[in-house]
Amino acid sequence: MKLIIVESPTKARTIAKFFDKGFEIFATMGHFRDLPKSRFGVEIKEKNGGFSFLPEYVLDTKKKDIISKIKKLCKKAEIIYLATDPDREGEAIAYHTSVIGSNSKVNSDTSGQNAKIKRIVFHEITKEAIDGALKNPHKIDVNLVNAQQARRVLDRLVGYSLSPLLWKKIKKGLSAGRVQSVAARLIVEREREIEKFNSEKFFRIGGEFRKKDERIRGLEDDKKGAGFQAELVKIDGKSIELKEKHNLFDGEYTVAKTILDKEDKAKEIISSLSKNFQISNLKSKIVLRRPFPPYTTSTLQQDAARRFGWPAKQTMQTAQRLFEKGLITYHRTDSTILSGSAVAAIRLLISKEFGQKYLPAKPIFYKTRSKLAQEAHEAIRATNFHPPAGGSTSNLQLNDQREKKLYELIWQRAVASQTAPAKIAQTKIELTPVNDAKYLFAATGSSVIFDGFSRVYPIKFSENTLPPLKEKEEVNVSDFNITEHNTSPPPRYNEASLIASLERHGIGRPSTYAAIIFTIQKRLYVEKKEGKFFPTTIGFAVNDFLVMYFEEIVNLPFTAEMENSFDDVAKGTKEWQPVLSDFWGPFAGKLKKTEEKAERVKVPLEKTGKKCPKCKEGDLVVRLGRFGKFIACSRFPKCDYKENHNEAVGFNCPDCGAPAVVRRSKRGFRFYGCSKYPACKWLSWKKPKK
Repeated sequence: MKLIIVESPTKARTIAKFFDKGFEIFATMGHFRDLPKSRFGVEIKEKNGGFSFLPEYVLDTKKKDIISKIKKLCKKAEIIYLATDPDREGEAIAYHTSVIGSNSKVNSDTSGQNAKIKRIVFHEITKEAIDGALKNPHKIDVNLVNAQQARRVLDRLVGYSLSPLLWKKIKKGLSAGRVQSVAARLIVEREREIEKFNSEKFFRIGGEFRKKDERIRGLEDDKKGAGFQAELVKIDGKSIELKEKHNLFDGEYTVAKTILDKEDKAKEIISSLSKNFQISNLKSKIVLRRPFPPYTTSTLQQDAARRFGWPAKQTMQTAQRLFEKGLITYHRTDSTILSGSAVAAIRLLISKEFGQKYLPAKPIFYKTRSKLAQEAHEAIRATNFHPPAGGSTSNLQLNDQREKKLYELIWQRAVASQTAPAKIAQTKIELTPVNDAKYLFAATGSSVIFDGFSRVYPIKFSENTLPPLKEKEEVNVSDFNITEHNTSPPPRYNEASLIASLERHGIGRPSTYAAIIFTIQKRLYVEKKEGKFFPTTIGFAVNDFLVMYFEEIVNLPFTAEMENSFDDVAKGTKEWQPVLSDFWGPFAGKLKKTEEKAERVKVPLEKTGKKCPKCKEGDLVVRLGRFGKFIACSRFPKCDYKENHNEAVGFNCPDCGAPAVVRRSKRGFRFYGCSKYPACKWLSWKKPKK
């Protein structure tokens, strides 16, 4: 009997379809051997002026039956194929399985392999891919295992050292993490920038123009393109636009406004303008909008957040199921590369289903930004490219709507990546008053003349049609208008922009983004309101404490450098023990010094303006607990009064009309509910549309 070991039952069932008798497929149900949950689990020793680290691995007591089954199957099998996912976590599971399968000691520091244990890797669950992997087995990549182990141990060193310190200095139950703390800091620093931003008023001048010989006949003419709008952009050859650059924690932010800071200035300019204008400059060209590359983990998470409002965790869970069902390639990747066979299949599909004009002369290749060649697999794509008649999922029997939506998006993006560019006809015109070139107005028109890749991947191009115009042609102004604007602060992070920032700064890796965002919400350091992230009072307090005493841990360069070091370990160019030793020495010293000298932080409480009904002495304040906000007496623990905190949200329950409030799930996530619960059981994750 030949044994194939994978992680999940779904993956096992999919693979089992490709084999007859002689093979047994078994799932480990994820990790079963790891650092202990309830204690530090890493032995640190001083060695040659540095430190050495010995992780203590324990078996998951909840998986005794699985572990026993692995041992029995491995003993019985003539050959064992470890077919866990093709990344560091998958390599680590394969390594720990090999230790158990070889009956090595639980804390064996060797590979635990014997001659009959083989590692196979495939990036899509298809018969061809698995057959190819079985023909090319290899040993477990110890470098990848060490990279995973190094990150796991470092996170344990930071988390188990800083968390007790936060309990002493701020509040019990808090935690700190090497990557989660940096992600929280991004949100805190952005909120501070928004708070200190001074909004300024400014004005723009626009005009409604019409060809000179056109009579004003009403709104229907404007719909046909007889009239057009242009805006004042220059005075005496100088742009009226002012751009101010602001330095943020995570980069630069540009604030745009005009020199027209008072409405009177704008009115004065309008009063001096002639009603007769001429086209002083006209340029037309065809602009190509090239297709987007196929999805990486990061871009898939961002697009699902923008299009569906999905959190990264939901996207990854859905993608995992699609991969295990054999419908998409592996979903944890930094690569934008497609295999030659996939490109050929896509080009054949485009030619047959959309026509030759949608097929580029040559295949399109995209550069990958991956920092680690071993993890730079194929981009995320469908494993088969069926004709889209009746929908691309018509023959796949996807009953889960989330799986269907994500599969279609992945299918469309991969096909579109090999489709011809869209063509946009663009016209830019400049207008000046007749016999007066002091004031220059401008307008841009654009229209789609060939939809190209957008035929496959739905995207809307902005269109603004201008009437047929010629240079030197005279036009009339039917009306001038003044619009008032205010400068805007940098936007708060949403799911997509936070992932983009993490990727840009090298914080974590795409496979970890979902866990990072989930953790900072679960810890109540940030909360999501209407799709935007806001730091909580606890989030501010923890961030400020870490910045004051451990700034190097929560700065962007350090976190990115550590990730690069892990990449070097995975490539075999660095040893993992020295990487951690260089970090631990200075960190341990600072930890001891901070514990001795840092003062306790008092977290500010939000006051309700009401007195405690129980003791009549204390004030009612808003506190943060395990399940979110609640109201309690300020004299706690002397007075233990508490009640639910019903945060008003400005709309009424759509079922009964009572005021709606914010509630929290057991995991700490916000949702909307009726204030009359349990009499009315209405609830929703999203704010209802009017």
